[in-house]
Amino acid sequence: MSDTRRVLFWRHGRTAWNVENRFQGQTDIELDKVGHAQAERAGRLLATMGPDLIVASDLKRAADTAGYLGRVTGMPIEFDKGLRERFGGSWEGFTGKELAERWPERHPRMDIPDGEPIGDVGDRMYAAIHRALSRTPEGGLLVVVSHGAALRVGISRLLGIPDEQREILGPLSNCCWSVLQQRRDRWRLMEHNAASLPEPVVLSDDA
Repeated sequence: MSDTRRVLFWRHGRTAWNVENRFQGQTDIELDKVGHAQAERAGRLLATMGPDLIVASDLKRAADTAGYLGRVTGMPIEFDKGLRERFGGSWEGFTGKELAERWPERHPRMDIPDGEPIGDVGDRMYAAIHRALSRTPEGGLLVVVSHGAALRVGISRLLGIPDEQREILGPLSNCCWSVLQQRRDRWRLMEHNAASLPEPVVLSDDA
């Protein structure tokens, strides 16, 4: 059986708000100096995997991260607003400590009173991923560059994990990635929160 498609979900590099533990949401924060260095290093590594298509959120921190991979590979970056981070409403810009003080009951559940419902995030992420997959060849690699919360719910959707159980997956660190591989009609998680190239795995027919 030939190799099947893979999707690599790549979180953007570090920003100043990441350092300050501020809720970014769809506020268009740029990468900081460390974030640019992270993206440059990761871009060189990921280029060796031979991506067939690169799609990214149009928010600057994700777009600039994707740009490092695009420059190494010579491939264009396609932007899709469906890959943006969850809209955080009035929470955007506050630190985790401030959110816990202002919304002590809502904060542990990430229940944003005027924010985007997580189900809506999952719907648009799932749709954006499938738009890109429709242009990814059999045996090919799709790279999706996005944001921490959006990526986790997108990965969960592909794996068939209910949105409310998405925290089964640990968070993605800045500029780290996860890899899913399609096998028959299902997706499997092969790497999560990785910062090094995946090791090849020899699979048996029933693995």
